[in-house]
Amino acid sequence: MSTPVNVISMKWGSLYGPEYVNRLRHAVARHLPRPHRFVCFTDDGSGLEADVEVRPLPSLGLPAGHQDRRWQKLAVYGRELSDLRGTTLFLDLDLVIVGSLEPFFDHPGSFVILRDDDLFRTKPLRRLRPGRDRFLASVGNSSVFRFEIGAHPEILDAYLADPAGATANYEISQQFLSAQLERLGHLQYWPKGWCVSFKNACVPRLWRSYAADPAIPRGALIVVFAGSPKMSDVMAGKGSRWYRRIGPAPWLHEAWR
Repeated sequence: MSTPVNVISMKWGSLYGPEYVNRLRHAVARHLPRPHRFVCFTDDGSGLEADVEVRPLPSLGLPAGHQDRRWQKLAVYGRELSDLRGTTLFLDLDLVIVGSLEPFFDHPGSFVILRDDDLFRTKPLRRLRPGRDRFLASVGNSSVFRFEIGAHPEILDAYLADPAGATANYEISQQFLSAQLERLGHLQYWPKGWCVSFKNACVPRLWRSYAADPAIPRGALIVVFAGSPKMSDVMAGKGSRWYRRIGPAPWLHEAWR
């Protein structure tokens, strides 16, 4: 039997309840036939189902005065990560799986991440600052990434060397992560269209949203809820704006059942 791969997620605070983890676990089981472990790193394992492996949140190792949960994901780049080994796919909790996860493990590369720009429409005004535009075009979105445990400790080392500088120079942790990966020559992206934004790729634009309901784009495997509306809003029938109607999406409820 082949060595199991890992699928991991993180949950801390009260923003997402245990149902997000449980439903994500069921979706992974449906869409990933190869042997795998599903592990949730959390500060509260109550309500999680028995087939979710629960582990404490990994420590960032920050000095006193620099605790920042917004950068918690960087802890997965330590030399060790609990008792896990090998190839690991990280998935955020606020996404839905609508296709096979096998391609995410078959795709070549030691570190592969979703390109943040692939989730959004073109921003022409950003070109007024070419340097900034080039950097933002390179940033990966840490909703979906694959890595080898222990293969990139220099990412966490760079953060711990100057956490105050990192948070001062980068708005969010995925910008810092991308800059480190690019410097090391390890920044690679998923093929465009595998991971899509719900509001930008599934919901028809502007007046067309009044004539057609949200649909899964051809080739999409994961739908990400970047920005607003959040998945909970859409599931509750909310999130529409005067310029954007969000009609029924039974496929979303099916994917998140």
